Amino acid sequence: MDERPVLVLGSTGTVGRRVTRQLRERGHAVRAGSRSGDVPFDWFDPHTWKPAVSGAGAVFVMAPDGVPVADGFVDMAVAEGVSRFVLLSSKAVDVMGDERLLAAERAVTSSGAEWTVVRPDWFDQNFDEGFLRAAVLAGEIVLPLGDMRQAFNDAGDIAAVAVAALTGDGHAGRTYELSGPDALSFGEAAAVIACASGRKVRYRGEPDAYLETMTGLGLDRAQVLAEIEAFEALRATGDATPNDVVAEVAGRPPVSFETYVRAAAERGAWA
Repeated sequence: MDERPVLVLGSTGTVGRRVTRQLRERGHAVRAGSRSGDVPFDWFDPHTWKPAVSGAGAVFVMAPDGVPVADGFVDMAVAEGVSRFVLLSSKAVDVMGDERLLAAERAVTSSGAEWTVVRPDWFDQNFDEGFLRAAVLAGEIVLPLGDMRQAFNDAGDIAAVAVAALTGDGHAGRTYELSGPDALSFGEAAAVIACASGRKVRYRGEPDAYLETMTGLGLDRAQVLAEIEAFEALRATGDATPNDVVAEVAGRPPVSFETYVRAAAERGAWA
């Protein structure tokens, strides 16, 4: 096994900090890279790349928000001796036309190093750590997905798959499509959160509701319409089908959405 450190990019993020913690719990040397982490790393400052990468054996790649993985980063990392990349991508990036993540996938898969792409479904933690927390607290979740069911993933499960790929054998050249154990609509997810938190939380899944809400928040109408078009492409793929990938790769069953919600409510996530 490669004893060199693992560089975790986005180490303060929802998945990255869990990857960092799980690696350390397993006794692996970790470099926690971020703009505010132990190891300075900034996608927009190439001077930080080489010091962070030099001497690392593997890199967990979390693409920067809003822009592709910077040109030259992967080639530089390989030149510095990195032999393995694990990329956090997303479900249905090809269907939704997410060029940021598709470009990141192309960069690692053409690197000449070992690579694994992890494509999770919607994160459970979007509801308490991410962009949907404010919506839960406001009592209304608005997404143009109708009654389409999602196989929500717990971030700890996503991290466990990434850690297995970063440190174990048999994962090179694989793209892992992850799921939780059950498929729920956002309406059903909202009902689970409402029951556990004691809050009133409703879901509106109509495109017109999304357009009204997002433009009301100041987003450009053309941008919102493009997002609706991407969501409609996702809806056309149908309900998610749960699979066993988390159990097969991480060696343990995935966390259910209900289990996640109970734990989040108990620690006061929506208090």
